[in-house]
Amino acid sequence: MATLSFPTPAPPPSEDAEKLKKAFQGWGTNEKAVITVLAHRNATQRKQISQAYEELYKEDLLKRLESELSGDLEKAVYRWIFDPVEREAILANVAVKKGSEDYQVIVEIACVNSPAELLAVKQAYQARFKRSLEEDVASSTSGDLRKLLVALVSSYRYDGQEINTKLASSEAKILHDAIVNKAFSHDEIIRILGTRSKVQLNATFNCYKDEFSTSITKGLSGAAKNEFLSVLCSAIRCITSPQKYFERVLRNALSKPGTDEDGLTRVIVTRAEKDLKEIKEIYHKRNNVALEQAVAKETSGDYKSFLLALIGN
Repeated sequence: MATLSFPTPAPPPSEDAEKLKKAFQGWGTNEKAVITVLAHRNATQRKQISQAYEELYKEDLLKRLESELSGDLEKAVYRWIFDPVEREAILANVAVKKGSEDYQVIVEIACVNSPAELLAVKQAYQARFKRSLEEDVASSTSGDLRKLLVALVSSYRYDGQEINTKLASSEAKILHDAIVNKAFSHDEIIRILGTRSKVQLNATFNCYKDEFSTSITKGLSGAAKNEFLSVLCSAIRCITSPQKYFERVLRNALSKPGTDEDGLTRVIVTRAEKDLKEIKEIYHKRNNVALEQAVAKETSGDYKSFLLALIGN
């Protein structure tokens, strides 16, 4: 469930556009006014506000926001203003350019989205950057990591609910044998993760736990960490429980010496209209503190106010 709160009824887009224009006028930007409008409008409403702003003032709202805001607030608002599909295409492009430190973002996009949503992101990526996501991922990686990431972003999984229990059991054994032999980049692991439906994979992971008395992620955790293994574990976590995965990202972002603003912003901005309420509940249960409190403690100023508005504080 989403965490956003909206005014009912929503003001006309032209009225919101006028409020934003006033926020930009005079000495300094009225960031609070920007937050009051944009942090309480859904994707459709934000698009209508952008269109109304351009029609009224003959300038691009996104470019104006970039010039008026700065720092972490500017990055957060920039990500928020986009349509969710367009936003994920941009996040994917940034991740490809940054390389190893951001391959988790590629995994999130490939493994959390439904097949139709992933296809829409790839189409938006191609339209915006004039290249396919697959070719950019392939050109920025190499070896086993390339094989895994390209398989994940190229996938168009079956999205139904049918499960083949016999197949789940046999592929659980294939995965276990590869892990025991530390053949983490085995072609069969990549094939299974890159082609099976999410319900089939979850059935396989459940068989793995039942038959070998440990979860597949715990089986992998005993190995020496490297980039490939980190991406592999993230893919499994995104497939088995996206909400638990994103709680983990938030926990790591907030507990690091020096907050990881990129990770924090990404999860809150991308999940606020989807399942941030469930992620908040998991965070509270796991950490014995409300996500709002943790964010308020580790951030400051208008950036803090914006994130708290998206969280639903």
